[in-house]
Amino acid sequence: MTNTKSVQSTSKEQVKGTSTLELTRRRFLRSPMAKVGGIIVLILVIVTVFAPFFAPYDHNQIRLGKAYVPPQPIRFIDHEGRFHLRPFTYALTPGFDPDTWQRTYLEDTSRRYHLHFFVRGWEYTLFGLIRTDLHLFGVAEGGSIFILGTDKLGRDLFSRIIFGGQVSMSVALLGAVVSAILGAIIGALSGYFGGWFDMVVQRIIELLLSFPTLPLFMALSVAIPVEWPPLGVFIGIIMIFALLGWPVLAREVRGKVLSYREEEFVMAAQALGATHLYTVFRHVLPNVVSHIVVVLTITVPDLILAEGALSFLGLGIQPPLVSWGVLLSDASTLETIGRYPWLLLPGIAILVTVLAFNFLGDGLRDAVDATSTV
Repeated sequence: MTNTKSVQSTSKEQVKGTSTLELTRRRFLRSPMAKVGGIIVLILVIVTVFAPFFAPYDHNQIRLGKAYVPPQPIRFIDHEGRFHLRPFTYALTPGFDPDTWQRTYLEDTSRRYHLHFFVRGWEYTLFGLIRTDLHLFGVAEGGSIFILGTDKLGRDLFSRIIFGGQVSMSVALLGAVVSAILGAIIGALSGYFGGWFDMVVQRIIELLLSFPTLPLFMALSVAIPVEWPPLGVFIGIIMIFALLGWPVLAREVRGKVLSYREEEFVMAAQALGATHLYTVFRHVLPNVVSHIVVVLTITVPDLILAEGALSFLGLGIQPPLVSWGVLLSDASTLETIGRYPWLLLPGIAILVTVLAFNFLGDGLRDAVDATSTV
């Protein structure tokens, strides 16, 4: 019995001697789904940041002779049953189905094109600074490697999904960051000062939260002038997301600040002559950073879905920019989906991304909440 008590006391002493960040990390790593979500998010961020490197083709390059090519298989075994160490694709020969009046593509088994890594292709400028034509993979000239097929203009869908992820995730992340900054500042000031200021802020938050989210996004996006360039619409969508996204975080931060403002470290800062704003930004807000990060992570998938819905309806991102919602608009009819089901693949990208961010956010929330109760 004595040994058990000593082990428990030693365990408690070890927990007390461990930093909050380390405890959060340990609890996060205990969740398999959180780790899976974090790994997927990391992969998505790397792929979208370096989108031109991972894309085998220019996402806006039109090839009318390759319209609606189905996903092209990468093979290791040829038509004679022989195994090849280096993967390859066959050449495609266009045809026509007289029954369905659809264009068809037959594999020409007499021409193989092997897959190569770190190949030279179309030129691009990485981060606006580095001009190069290096790509992760590709095939020799004359062949093709349409992993996910092509759209109605013969544009490579795999490349367009990668570039679409770059835009969709940028809109969601930037919108979430701006809304987090606004929500953190407004929520902290509201909780710290209280009184009439807190009452006014809370009534505004309740008013904004009382409206359905998607219709409100649609109403504000319609207000964006049609003559704006695509980049202007991109920035406008981010501002709309930030404007409507801060109330949730502001309420979360306010609740934390209400519990912190009577703590000894806040009263000590005031006793030493610190101003209210200095106390809020130097002593109070740093203690809620972990909760801000958690809410930020959970907000991103909501904004990805909102951007996809707006762009699908033609109210969000506009061509020549491409997002997952813009890509899904090509599969807006049952006839198109029935004939070319691979056009729905951008929806799978949205689903995977949303689930990954949700797993990551849930893991961070559980780790932070559990750490705060230790």
